[in-house]
Amino acid sequence: MSLSAPLPAPAPVRSAPPTAGRLLDFVRRTAADPELVRSLPLDPEGRTWIRLDGPGGSEAWLIGWPPGTGTGWHDHGGSLGAFATAAGGLTEDSLAARLPTEGWKTLELADGVDRTRQLAPGDGRAFGAHHVHQVLNESAADHAISVHAYYPPLPLMRRYSRSGPLLRLEQVERPGEWE
Repeated sequence: MSLSAPLPAPAPVRSAPPTAGRLLDFVRRTAADPELVRSLPLDPEGRTWIRLDGPGGSEAWLIGWPPGTGTGWHDHGGSLGAFATAAGGLTEDSLAARLPTEGWKTLELADGVDRTRQLAPGDGRAFGAHHVHQVLNESAADHAISVHAYYPPLPLMRRYSRSGPLLRLEQVERPGEWE
């Protein structure tokens, strides 16, 4: 009988960071959970939210949108993400252009960079790390509810104002300033 040295402990298994597609799958499944969607308190005056555990260490939110509310133009500080509508309807206006993240205050956007999409219940979309958009509940009467996920968790958000083709950086928010 021979004695052998003990085997080394196996290396911990690390899962790959979530992709935009995996985040989209998560937000669609979560938006289809009627019990969770009903648990969100709705306020006629302002948005409401519940923080969720997203896949692979991502940050996720269930958000309620009163009629006529929106986010304003913003980005996600280099995080990729996804969102899906659970109730009501949302409109997303986005830019089909990659913006520089530093060194500017005002940009003049070229013709043809604007995109608009309507997201009914069950509709979702994923986006990359340099996505600039605004999300709106354009209904005059009905709340909308959506699920959002970001990876890595949002390090910051840049907020912009828009006047025609001019986009202006207005503010940089850090975690805790939007929660």
